[in-house]
Amino acid sequence: MSQSVENPLNRSFWASPREQLKLAIRGVAVAAFFAFGAAIMPEKWMVETSEFLGFDPFPDSPLTFYLARHLSLMYGFVGVLLWIAASDFERYRPLIRHLARLTIIFGVMQGVIDAMAGLPAWWSIGESGSTVLGGCLLVWMERRSD
Repeated sequence: MSQSVENPLNRSFWASPREQLKLAIRGVAVAAFFAFGAAIMPEKWMVETSEFLGFDPFPDSPLTFYLARHLSLMYGFVGVLLWIAASDFERYRPLIRHLARLTIIFGVMQGVIDAMAGLPAWWSIGESGSTVLGGCLLVWMERRSD
């Protein structure tokens, strides 16, 4: 007995709200995978990137590099978890629903932390604003995928 496999070039496959959501989650996951590179980035590159972005000199402290690298690792592993969740959508759907809403809260908290840290407005809008909008998009897409 042969099973029919849906052709990925079929327009209805790509038009499915469920498939669109899975692709969006995988897109976020792939972006998060780049954080693994930042975790092993040479310290010199971290300092140069900070200077290029116009921030105060990057503190030359083991704790600063530790925190930067561990945060990057955490983002990378969040990407792995998102990829897994998108790969078994039905099983992880309740988690995906919560993650979409938590992404909005995370974005708001990023804005608060950015303000407390004295980061420039362009950074906060780019970081927390895009996170909140991304979370709203995920919530909307998740609702459509029923």
